[in-house]
This record gives sequence, C-alpha cells and structure tokens, in this order.
Amino acid sequence: MSFTLSIGPLVSLIAGILILVMPRLLSTIVAIYLIVMGVLGLMGMHSLKL
Repeated sequence: MSFTLSIGPLVSLIAGILILVMPRLLSTIVAIYLIVMGVLGLMGMHSLKL
C-alpha cells in the first residue's frame, strides 16, 4: 500500500482551519502560503511528495 501526501492541500487545510478559528490571521496566513508556494515553485519542488 502506497501513501503519498501532497504539501499544497495539507497547507491549505491547516490555513483554512486557522482562518476559521482566528479570522484576523487571514492576511498573514495568505502571505505565508503564497511565499512558501512561490519558493517551492522556484526551486522546482512544486510537486513535492511527503
């Protein structure tokens, strides 16, 4: 049995939960998400599997 976990959906899930719990964090969470996805994309790791 093979189990792969993509980092994008996992980060999105965590960010969504944090936004629901603390709506004031929305801009910070979006900024961090965009920075992380941009860095991973530039490094060629956009399809990183854990």
